[in-house]
Amino acid sequence: MTTTPTVLFICQHNAGRSQLGAALLGHLAGDRFTATSAGLSPADEVNPAVAATVAELGMDISGNVPRAVSTADLDEADVVVLMKPGLVLPSTPRGELLEWSFPNPEAWAADAVRPLREAVSDKIQSTLLTR
Repeated sequence: MTTTPTVLFICQHNAGRSQLGAALLGHLAGDRFTATSAGLSPADEVNPAVAATVAELGMDISGNVPRAVSTADLDEADVVVLMKPGLVLPSTPRGELLEWSFPNPEAWAADAVRPLREAVSDKIQSTLLTR
């Protein structure tokens, strides 16, 4: 029996970049991966502009609740993707660690988030979906 690899996307607040990564991986890969996300210091809600640009692709993440990354998350993930290099994690990930560099869309409007969405999508396709 083959298990579905888990990919954990992490950013600072689990409101923008990591939510975007998890949503896009789910959208692009279907059931090839289990996509999750977390942050180091979670925000109160998902970034509305990020949610709006994801909704344009037919996904609703507006009700997602940002959460803190746990040691269990890092133990269970086959791949951990840091959406900002150098983030200090609560423990060493068991799986492969990838460090991607994407800007924080914290105060961006949806028009500014769209190119970020496309860049994250391209990175997922070139890095994760080629496995």
